[in-house]
Amino acid sequence: MTIVAEQLSKRFGGREVVSNLELVVRPGEIYGLIGPNGAGKTTTMRMLIGLMRPSSGRALICGADTVTQASRAKAQLGFVSAATGLYERLTPVQLLGYYAELYGLSAAQGRQRCAALVAEFALAPLLQQRCGRLSTGERQRVSLARALVHDPPVLVLDEPTAGLDVLASRTVADTIRRLRDQQRTILLSTHYMTEAELLCDRIGLLYRGRLVAEGSPAAIKTRYDASSLEQVFLRLQDQALALGAAAPAGVR
Repeated sequence: MTIVAEQLSKRFGGREVVSNLELVVRPGEIYGLIGPNGAGKTTTMRMLIGLMRPSSGRALICGADTVTQASRAKAQLGFVSAATGLYERLTPVQLLGYYAELYGLSAAQGRQRCAALVAEFALAPLLQQRCGRLSTGERQRVSLARALVHDPPVLVLDEPTAGLDVLASRTVADTIRRLRDQQRTILLSTHYMTEAELLCDRIGLLYRGRLVAEGSPAAIKTRYDASSLEQVFLRLQDQALALGAAAPAGVR
């Protein structure tokens, strides 16, 4: 399996924000981790990519432990968040070239890869602009290109459409589908239920650090006799509140 979480937990002081998470993302699928703000999505993402050490359990990327085999794991993935973190004084092509060098590509390989990404993400009109002057949607396109500089098989996207307008969100969604069609494995987090329903092959619904439902959007809606994921979420939230967030898992 491409992305695996085994009994993954994170505690801050006496507060457990992710609890014994068991998660498997299959090769070539889009898996959506959804839930309200504060559900533990970003903490989970950070543990899965090795930016945060779990309190217990482990995360694997293409079989590599993100703590004990960090370099090997990180070589297999690209990461994008809503906070793009671009170097504002660099142009997009300078940024891509910088990351190509960091990932160990030769000068010729870097130029070839950057040219391919500029074409794939329609960045040519932006090449003379510094990243700090780009719109939010343009910055997210550059971020996606940056995440693919080393051509990883796995992409982890934390709230990739947060703060984007409708057109920019659609562009990012179309890009995610295209990347899946290239046989990449994609894990994304979002609190937009409609987005998850349209994009994802399977979803996991996280509430208070626990996975309370998992399956395809259609299977989950059928199980809970609901017309939308939003309706499912509201029902599960009520159930979790009644049971102290210990709601039973949904379909697998």
